Amino acid sequence: MHPVSPRAFRILVVAVLSGLLTMSTPLASAQTGTAAPDGDCPNRLLPPPPVDTSERPPPGQESPEPPPVPDRPAGGERMGECGPVLPPDILNPPAGTTAQSWLLHDLDSGDVLVAKNPHGRYRPASLIKVLLALVAIEEMDGDDRITPTTTDAEQECTCVGIKAGSSYAVDDLLHGLLMRSGNDVAHAFATALGGVPAALEKMNALAEQLGARDTHAATPSGLDGPGMMSSAYDLSLIFNYAMRQPEFAEAVATREIEFPGGRGEPAFPIYNDNRLLRDYPGFLGGKTGFTDDARHTYVGAAEREGRRLAVVMLRSEQRPTRVSAQAAELLDYGFRVAATGVAPVGRIFYTEPTSEAAAPTAGDEEAELAGSTTPEDPFGVTGWVITLVAAVLSIGGVILVHRRRQAEGS
Repeated sequence: MHPVSPRAFRILVVAVLSGLLTMSTPLASAQTGTAAPDGDCPNRLLPPPPVDTSERPPPGQESPEPPPVPDRPAGGERMGECGPVLPPDILNPPAGTTAQSWLLHDLDSGDVLVAKNPHGRYRPASLIKVLLALVAIEEMDGDDRITPTTTDAEQECTCVGIKAGSSYAVDDLLHGLLMRSGNDVAHAFATALGGVPAALEKMNALAEQLGARDTHAATPSGLDGPGMMSSAYDLSLIFNYAMRQPEFAEAVATREIEFPGGRGEPAFPIYNDNRLLRDYPGFLGGKTGFTDDARHTYVGAAEREGRRLAVVMLRSEQRPTRVSAQAAELLDYGFRVAATGVAPVGRIFYTEPTSEAAAPTAGDEEAELAGSTTPEDPFGVTGWVITLVAAVLSIGGVILVHRRRQAEGS
């Protein structure tokens, strides 16, 4: 055995101790990019200013405080970024996408493939009807009956055309809400749920239970109101949960139904206003929205070769191409990204509202992200540190004894 110099021994000790420090620090994610500071995210707390008076509270009332911005973004650290959130070495998104915020995720795994400003707060317009539909599904059976009031029937349209005093099955109204985006149906549901304030309380409670912490519903229909906001991440989360409810998934996938006429009038057809049901192969359904303050909003999902992806778009414009065509391009892009097998940039993470378990923490969410954390080690970092220190001391002892014997023999 060759003698080991004191310098070599010191190098060995430093190398081992450096390894210990590395083990005691979580491994960095392979993903690139860091969250932008708040100054670079003008819509971190509030949507863009309204263009009209629709969000002015009634006299004597104040606008609700916006939901607080969490210290750690839901879905993983990269979900806190403002610009495009892309995996390394992935082609840029379609150039014609006008949405100021968008997100593509896998409906089954929850993996976020790509996004832009995912927690930016914008107005959802009629996408908030997804949340209303979930409350209605939770509290009512499809064959329950609702009799709309005059106020319900006279809402600002888009409307299905329900008649005050006529009786409608919940299932028919659900189709009218999601296929035709009926504001009259939305108000009828709100009335049946205890009135608009009670319905909004239930909608916001469900959003909170699911973990949609950027969301505040101010109207049941999505018409602008004081404090109305959501985010691409939250609406992806809400839509992901909704697509797991058979009643919802069936309604958004329906192209046409005969809607019952009121007051003894004959039934009449209503058609799904989501163009991709006709134009995009494998389309599963979705929801469109528009107000002057929200601009165009969109959520939809499609299946290709066994993979199901969903897209959410907020604050979009119909130029240079229709928003539905932009959504189709984003879905195509998402399928191409998914086919590369690249690691996700985040994950949609919600808590089942019926679960009795405590809501997961941000640490739990991050532990779910593929490649973002080290596997759980039952031995623990402390155990490995003690073992390696003992190994260093043992090696040092052997070397010192060997050197002493050499010295005695010389």
